[in-house]
Amino acid sequence: MKIVDIANYFIHRVLQEGEDGIITNLKVQKLCYYAQGFHLALNDGEPLFDESLEAWKHGPVSRTLYASLADYGANPITALIASGDDIDKLSIETKSFLDDIYSEFGQFSAWALREMTHKEPPWQNNWDETTQQGQEISHADLKKYFETCLNNVPEVQN
Repeated sequence: MKIVDIANYFIHRVLQEGEDGIITNLKVQKLCYYAQGFHLALNDGEPLFDESLEAWKHGPVSRTLYASLADYGANPITALIASGDDIDKLSIETKSFLDDIYSEFGQFSAWALREMTHKEPPWQNNWDETTQQGQEISHADLKKYFETCLNNVPEVQN
């Protein structure tokens, strides 16, 4: 699965299903981060999407997803990502999982999600404040951290 497919599911929820609020590149990046982390923790290290996440100044980011949404800047996203597949191709289980992630984390603003990720080891361990540079966040780092979160977020289930 591609990260743009996961992002499109979150974007679709906001644009087409009457969810309150807006979604920006920053917010969808963080929702994808939480989805990947919990998926790794719940599925014995099996990733939800293939693309890597990196520690950037404003938290975990997929370079691929960032490039797909770069034209929006910090403005609200107004359409699905054209390079994504039809979101109807996602399995019922995947949609249910993404709904759980959105229910838990979609309520927060992009900036609140940014602040949350800055307090978490996957970002902290891969960002160098001195040089203002980050590196790839490994699946192992994500899995390890999100396994510790499972008891604190009962709404997120496989």
